[in-house]
Amino acid sequence: MSEHLTLSDYVPHTGDMSLLDHIIDYGQGWLHASVLITEHSIFIEDQGVSATVGIEYLAQAVAAYSGSKPRALGEKPKLGFLLGIRRYESSIDYFPIGSRITLKVELEMEADNGLHVFQGRLIGNGFEASARLNVFQPADADEFLKGVL
Repeated sequence: MSEHLTLSDYVPHTGDMSLLDHIIDYGQGWLHASVLITEHSIFIEDQGVSATVGIEYLAQAVAAYSGSKPRALGEKPKLGFLLGIRRYESSIDYFPIGSRITLKVELEMEADNGLHVFQGRLIGNGFEASARLNVFQPADADEFLKGVL
């Protein structure tokens, strides 16, 4: 990408809950992003960040991909929901401090009703993790939440 990619243009997450550092690149059906694990990372423990947080890293990469469509139209990213994770596997228990993690998400299925399936991978120096993510992005999140709450 030749343009500077600002995370807030792609994801609805803000403040400490915006976990991605950079969107590296994206295209039709895929996105690559990165996270640097530091002593100031949210969810940091003595050993690093638990590999289970990798699920949220992947979910935010999916959100960034989903945010690329409204961004192209000059609109804000829409709210989506992580419905489930299948087969999350990580080769390590903690992402060590100093690790740069590359996140790769690829759209596998997109339904007209807002359901999507993504394959996600986290790759670092000497480790990797992967999962399938089932997500839902309603046409109007506010209306959807009124019906749920």
